[in-house]
Amino acid sequence: MLKKHQHNPAHLFVDNSPYFITGSIYQKRALLQSNAIKDYLLATIRQCFEEKEWLLNDWVILDDHYHLLGISKNGEDLSGIIGKIHMLSARFIRSQLQAEKPIWWNYWDYCPRDERDYFIRLNYLFNNPVKHGYVTDLKNHPYSSFYSMLKQQGRDSLSNSQSLKIYLISKMLQLKRTDPLSHGERARVRGSIRFFAF
Repeated sequence: MLKKHQHNPAHLFVDNSPYFITGSIYQKRALLQSNAIKDYLLATIRQCFEEKEWLLNDWVILDDHYHLLGISKNGEDLSGIIGKIHMLSARFIRSQLQAEKPIWWNYWDYCPRDERDYFIRLNYLFNNPVKHGYVTDLKNHPYSSFYSMLKQQGRDSLSNSQSLKIYLISKMLQLKRTDPLSHGERARVRGSIRFFAF
């Protein structure tokens, strides 16, 4: 179901579906710059996803925004999940930095239409630290799931591509929708969420 509100982006609530989610700090302030805040935000994201039985596949946290790729259980839980993440992390940020309200600007979500669309978003997520100039090589940005995967499996393991193939196949298997979007729903999503066309 697509829900629109006057001054907010449209949000699509779909059960058992992949989601690409972006959360942004108000006025692009670098409030997520410290490692302690990034650690707290990631722990909060994981906790809130787990509470609603959403699967967090991949993530990246930069100094003023984050991107997530996950799989929903109940799509209607999306607003509550993100609201709780932003509420708890805003409290922590304010306690650390005495930053002015509001902390978070908004969030945007997109449901990839198929495997190709999903992997476009995954590639964008992985390469975001390079795109924004944080690092020149994505393996050097510690606040991403790519960095975590590389650390767990090792460079040699990934460079032989077998581990990477297994990782990507597991992602594809998670993408099999039990309740696919209709053609009309896909068209509405494409029309209402234009800014995610990379």
